[in-house]
Amino acid sequence: MKEGGSMENILSIEGLAKSFKLHNLNKRIKAINNISLYVKEGEFIGITGKSGSGKSTILKCIYRTYLSDEGDIWYNSTKFGPINLASANEREIVDLRKHEIGYVSQFLNVMPRTTARELVKQSIMEMGYQEYTAEMETVKMLEHFELDRELWDSYPATFSGGEKLRLNIARAMVKRPRLLLLDEPTASLDGASKQKVKVLIKQLMEEGTTMLGIFHDLEFMKDLCDREYNIQAGKFLISTKS
Repeated sequence: MKEGGSMENILSIEGLAKSFKLHNLNKRIKAINNISLYVKEGEFIGITGKSGSGKSTILKCIYRTYLSDEGDIWYNSTKFGPINLASANEREIVDLRKHEIGYVSQFLNVMPRTTARELVKQSIMEMGYQEYTAEMETVKMLEHFELDRELWDSYPATFSGGEKLRLNIARAMVKRPRLLLLDEPTASLDGASKQKVKVLIKQLMEEGTTMLGIFHDLEFMKDLCDREYNIQAGKFLISTKS
């Protein structure tokens, strides 16, 4: 582990920066700059800020959807030990996504010929569970989110926005990852569905899952966060105890 990181931290972000090239304007825009953040195992960290402030960029750099320009993202992996997500190879990243790090956003990207039931079941089986157990857990999760049984064996392309979002959350949470990144997952959910998400978040917290979450609904975050960071113009301004 490099300086600044600690074995007691499951995640240590040091000097993270990311920019994007606007080719039509021949201009480079800095999304985040000099972001440092240390997360202990089992903590829930909330990140707040206006749209475009860089919140999602941080999570996408951790998940390696984006490759950062500068800085380190040290993750204390069960399989690999301390590993820098900013420079890990693709094989390692794929393995971590399957077994240790989950990501939930308000968007659902799936294979077009995969049913809702198959999506959730595949997520569980990736963790090494037998088919019977995976089927039982799939039923429990789909029932928890009250996804109509008639949709279970349908393709998500036919679902409403809210149904897709509930499915997306279900297949990420059912894996019970060590580190879960929540990128505004409740943005288009009604109040009842938000409460079902909160029930599962609290359950995962009790089981020891570490989480970083972005939510527009600050009331939703209020009794969940151990610490809250506010970001403006790509930089953290304050850190407060929730």
